[in-house]
Amino acid sequence: MSFDLASRLAERRCAHLYRQRPLLESPQQPEVRVDGERLLNFCSNDYLGLANHSDVIAAMRAGAEQWGVGGGASHLVIGHSTPHHQLEEALAHFTGRPRALLFSTGYMANLAAVTALVGQGDTVLEDRLNHASLLDAGLLSGARFSRYLHNDATSLAKRLDKASGNTLVVTDGVFSMDGDLADLPALCAAANVKGAWVMVDDAHGFGPLGATGGGIVEHFGLGIDEVPVLVGTLGKAFGTAGAFVAGSDELIETLIQFARPYIYTTSQPPAVACATLKSLQLLREEGWRREHLNRLIARFRQGAAENGLALMDSPTPIQPILVGDSARAMRLSALLRGRGILVGAIRPPTVPAGSARLRVTLTAAHSEAQLERLLQTLAECWSRLAEEPEHA
Repeated sequence: MSFDLASRLAERRCAHLYRQRPLLESPQQPEVRVDGERLLNFCSNDYLGLANHSDVIAAMRAGAEQWGVGGGASHLVIGHSTPHHQLEEALAHFTGRPRALLFSTGYMANLAAVTALVGQGDTVLEDRLNHASLLDAGLLSGARFSRYLHNDATSLAKRLDKASGNTLVVTDGVFSMDGDLADLPALCAAANVKGAWVMVDDAHGFGPLGATGGGIVEHFGLGIDEVPVLVGTLGKAFGTAGAFVAGSDELIETLIQFARPYIYTTSQPPAVACATLKSLQLLREEGWRREHLNRLIARFRQGAAENGLALMDSPTPIQPILVGDSARAMRLSALLRGRGILVGAIRPPTVPAGSARLRVTLTAAHSEAQLERLLQTLAECWSRLAEEPEHA
């Protein structure tokens, strides 16, 4: 008996769900070279344009010269370097919380937080459209796991009525494939009635949202009492790599003592922490990046609506264009690429069946002229797609 991997792969190809890795041959920036082609890039999560910023690069270079390259060991052995500690203190100050804990990836941070806080006899309730890392964390925790209807506080309240043990309500801040915001005030109010904790993964909110880029909690004016567990990633608007959890001293100490993904992982290179300290400074001080980005978002939504594109309700840099059929989403992406525009097609199981879409992402590094080119090309390709038969 053997694993029939070939059949599994063939089935995925037939369903137009086969994934392939584009090879990026240039830095993250609006104009990139991918698989030998020069393309205008609208699928990066580098929302504030910091991934290729000269000051961030210089900070990482200087960090490597002073601290070397590898982390060397886990944080609890001998891998917790001064830059890691300085970054944790800066992130705590940035989020207005007593402490923050650094992780090597966002997936790790989510897995660590959920599994350290709940287990057998407890309950974890999650939005149906949460990121895969949050859903996996809930399932792996051993707690009673249930998903409430997307962004529906009434649905959450019904599940809270049936919850037992310590209860953790988990939601994305900005939903990565739809671009919409979690209705945090309503969700937090429902959780508070039952004494449940709320955990928010604001991977896509930090940077673009809030007066100072503090994300969805700043956007809604919420604090640690409403959202005790706040998670952020550093590989998106921060432009570097890694993640963090911010909260009370007791929360962070609990993660250090009980979170297996933290305890048993080598720390990130200290030079990355040096780079992130610089990008955090730019994120906070250069408010023009958010202002420019918001202008681009407004113009895109206006132009897309005028061209009859099926947009979703998103005020964020994530602007999905709903297509529905996976094959047609792939076709639209290919038409755009043929005209020098790179926009990824998102298909099941990443999104629900029948909701394949193009995920346009805008960044502060894009110019108004580049956005106008995107809108014009989208209109042409959308019109051509409408003329093609459904089975194409």
